[in-house]
Amino acid sequence: MSVTSTAHDVLNPTAEYLAFWRERHVCTLTTHRPDGSPHVVPVGVTYDPEAGLARVISNKHSKKVRNVLAAQDGPQGDPRGGVRVAVCQMEGRRWATLEGRAVVRTDEASVAEAVRRYAERYGRTPSPNPDRVVVEISLDRAMGRA
Repeated sequence: MSVTSTAHDVLNPTAEYLAFWRERHVCTLTTHRPDGSPHVVPVGVTYDPEAGLARVISNKHSKKVRNVLAAQDGPQGDPRGGVRVAVCQMEGRRWATLEGRAVVRTDEASVAEAVRRYAERYGRTPSPNPDRVVVEISLDRAMGRA
């Protein structure tokens, strides 16, 4: 197995990098609390290089969702929309990080697409949840050793 550390093209990742993101792994999502400190939690993530997106399904009452919503209007908010976050996964010497601007999507189509992709990657469909939302990340940076 060849393992190299490098920046990756978010929209055109190497076959190895993309394959790693399609394997079943627990990931982390890093958001920022209102005081600026990092909040890191385990999540399931899907990576869609064609759209330049990563998606995390969550309950609308979760801390990670509240952090993204609070920061959208605060000093960390980006005028282009969303707030800076990172998702990461690792296994042994392999690791991959995706970074970008996150927004919370509540519309039925976005939630359904995120659930479909989650089921495809993780091999199970989450239980119905009327409070489910999607943290959708518009990606602008990828790095790792895959």
